[in-house]
Amino acid sequence: MAIVGLAATIHPVTARPAEVAVALGMGVLSSLLLVSGRSLLISRGRGLMLLAAYALCVAALGNQACRQGLTVTFVRLPLLLEELAISHGDGSFCKRLSALAKVDLLILDDFGISVLNAIGRNDLLEVIEQRTGHRSTLITSQLPVDRWHDYLSGGNPTMADAILDRLVSGAHRLDLKGDSMRRLKRKNDASSI
Repeated sequence: MAIVGLAATIHPVTARPAEVAVALGMGVLSSLLLVSGRSLLISRGRGLMLLAAYALCVAALGNQACRQGLTVTFVRLPLLLEELAISHGDGSFCKRLSALAKVDLLILDDFGISVLNAIGRNDLLEVIEQRTGHRSTLITSQLPVDRWHDYLSGGNPTMADAILDRLVSGAHRLDLKGDSMRRLKRKNDASSI
């Protein structure tokens, strides 16, 4: 199996997700991401981060980008891939791909949450290829980054290498640590009874 070296700048975070969201919203990492045309990968080490925590961080980055006058598109990856599959049939694929390439910050949520077919892998490669080095892409995933190659390969490790090479090389990686906000809320609710 081919393995791509993951050359990302890793920012381990031990703060609560809400604190990370505030820091991101104030521009601590957002200006670096948005100006450089690089990717930001937000994950949780064991793949257990719940969407509420992601939502705070992603919303803060998206909000900061908008405040800087940049265009932002947020889309769940499974829905984007379904939309792109339909666009092949109606002849609008190139137009949609071009539109995605022009967005300053593309936020792909729920990476790794559903099975990729060959067409989805090809479409994802095209989207990432159009953006690499030109525009910023933010990916959220509950799947740990070290399992992305297997997820993307689908029996074709060369395709996984190609996607990861474009996605992860030079990317900033933010690994969130600590309990999810939902888990903390359940603990607080249980202790107040």
